Formats: sequence, structure tokens, C-alpha cells
Amino acid sequence: MAQRHEFRSLSSRRIYTGAIVSLRVDEVAMPDGHTAEREVVEHHGAVAVVAVDEQDRVVLVHQYRHPLGRRLWELPAGLLDAPGEDPLDTARRELAEETGLAADDWEVLVDIALSPGFTDEAVRVFAARGLRTVDRPDPEHEEADLEVHRIPVDEAVAMVLRGEIVNATAVSGLLALAAGRATGLPTRTADAPWPDRPTAFARTRAGR
Repeated sequence: MAQRHEFRSLSSRRIYTGAIVSLRVDEVAMPDGHTAEREVVEHHGAVAVVAVDEQDRVVLVHQYRHPLGRRLWELPAGLLDAPGEDPLDTARRELAEETGLAADDWEVLVDIALSPGFTDEAVRVFAARGLRTVDRPDPEHEEADLEVHRIPVDEAVAMVLRGEIVNATAVSGLLALAAGRATGLPTRTADAPWPDRPTAFARTRAGR
């Protein structure tokens, strides 16, 4: 078997750095001996939660998303923007902040590379059960308009198939839940390794 090509970055230049993303352009060695420029959007990464209650309803939020100019059905979710914070701790915090809920049982449902052709953004989706009510902080910005709904799992999956849920993380999480139930395949523990968790943006923000 022939040795596989090593895609090395020969140079890199920073175009923009903001609060949520940074854009760089890498010059990359190609297999044909040439080089090509690849634009890379660095991102914090994020977590999301498929929270299922004792009546087999999933907790969804209906939230305005400015790039699309409308409200979307989504899972409770948030950025991994607290330095060094464990993804599970982020998921717990975001579930409480967005829905006023905590959960006793957690597992990894699915990991997603959102659009690896141009960004390192990745999301870890947890499943959470054993829900209970906790204090919810006062919401800010778009979250002040956020609505929380509990929808039967089967209906939420149907909403995906009808095109009513289009958020990629929600689609992936709900269909992974349905696939796991249909096949009986095991999920991963809440502390399972996550090799694709983004790290470049944190280094950029730290000036390294």
C-alpha cells in the first residue's frame, strides 16, 4: 500500500479574530506537488443536550437566529468558551441557563464536525435523563425571547423528517437518539474521549 500524503501547512496568515470565530488562511502542500490555500474558521466548539423527561418528551428551545432571520427549533446548547471547562460541566450549565433544568444521568449521544471543509467547529451532544427543576438565571440578548417546549420524542423526530427542525445539532441529536433506540447499540460515557474538540481558537485568543 502506497504511503499516504501528509497535508502539511507551509504557512498561515490571520485574517480576522472576533468573539466567536477567527479566520485564517493556510498554504497547504497537496499530493500533486502543488500548494493550495485553505480558509479555516476557528471556533470555540459547543455542547448540546437531548434532555428527555419521564414522559418521554424531549426539551427543545425555540430561538431567534440572526443569520437565518427566523426562530429555529434547537436543543439546549452553548459554547465551550470558558477556558479549561469540561464539556459535561458546560452542558450542565447551559441546560440550567436555557431551561431551568438539571439532570441526574448523562451520556454522550453523538459528536459532530459541523462543516469540516472550512471550519473546525465541533459539537458534542449529550443525552440527559432524570430531569429536575433548578433556578434559571435571568436571560440576556436572544435568550430573553427564547421559548422552552417539551415535545414527545417521536413527534420531534417527525419534525426533523418534515423539515421543521433544521438545526444541524438538533437533527443529529434527535436522529441519534432514535437510532440508538431502534438498534439497542450502547452510547458512550459522559467523559468519553473527544479527539476533535476544537483547540485552535483558544490558542489564538490567548495569543499563542
